[in-house]
Amino acid sequence: MSDSNITDFTNPSIFILLGIPGLEVAHVWISIPFCTMYIIAILGNFTILFIVKTEPSFHEPMYCFLCMLALTDLLLSTSILPKMLSIFWFNSREISFSACLTQMYFIHCFLVMESGILVAMALDRYVAICHPLRYSTILTNPVVAKIVLAVVLRGGTVVLPFPILARQWPYCTTSIIPQPYCMHMTVVSLACANTRISSYYGLFVTLCMTALDVFFIAVSYIQILRAIFSLPTKDAQVKTFGTCISHLFVILAFYIPGIFFSLMYRFSQNVPGHFYGLIGNVYILIPSAINPIIYGVRTKQIQDRLLRIFIHKGA
Repeated sequence: MSDSNITDFTNPSIFILLGIPGLEVAHVWISIPFCTMYIIAILGNFTILFIVKTEPSFHEPMYCFLCMLALTDLLLSTSILPKMLSIFWFNSREISFSACLTQMYFIHCFLVMESGILVAMALDRYVAICHPLRYSTILTNPVVAKIVLAVVLRGGTVVLPFPILARQWPYCTTSIIPQPYCMHMTVVSLACANTRISSYYGLFVTLCMTALDVFFIAVSYIQILRAIFSLPTKDAQVKTFGTCISHLFVILAFYIPGIFFSLMYRFSQNVPGHFYGLIGNVYILIPSAINPIIYGVRTKQIQDRLLRIFIHKGA
């Protein structure tokens, strides 16, 4: 291919998002569960934010991290759902090159941030259970602020090379993305240059960031379990472990679909396009919808606060 042809396609004006390939005729029906999940995510996460803000007893590290998780889930789902629903409802498939790279950046940024928040929440549970008498002196407001800042900066900086590198490649083949949103490797796969740098860096972020976060969470829970089993009575053990159940459910809901999705994309060559598209949507949207439900159901303090709100309104 001549240099002139490559230059012509270096900056494509638009990409075409297919939605769920092979299931275009069912897009309106497919949109119903995804729209429902989005509504649940908005209502649930805003409820968490409202309760924590209006209840002074919730102004402590655990609920600060929970608010961060709720806000990240809101931003992550909002970076995807409006465009996805416009594809499903109005067949609005075009997205500009810059908008695609922007969406790609924020999707991956919020995913890395959410993983970091889960590590911070594991640290909170470790300190609360293993060093309860020193909890308030270890997780002080300045320390919590530094943890929050570190999580945000890590998410923003680690992902920044994704759009920078993607903008450098010449796109001289197709501009069709077989998904309802722009993901890093999907966009880079459209380039007609050697994109090993992007591929290797994407693999580094996926494996190293995830592996490090899972490692820190695992170490925290090993120490937590050791502390729990050292308690004198079974009732104390069950009660203490119960404070970790919500966090464990959220960890499983985030990491298991994410690891499965990443491995499927990189190593499965014969996966139908519609299956890959559906799994990708579930991977990103399910945690945003179920996290506030998990914490609402499993956290007695949040239940009590919600109950007081409804009783007060009813009166």
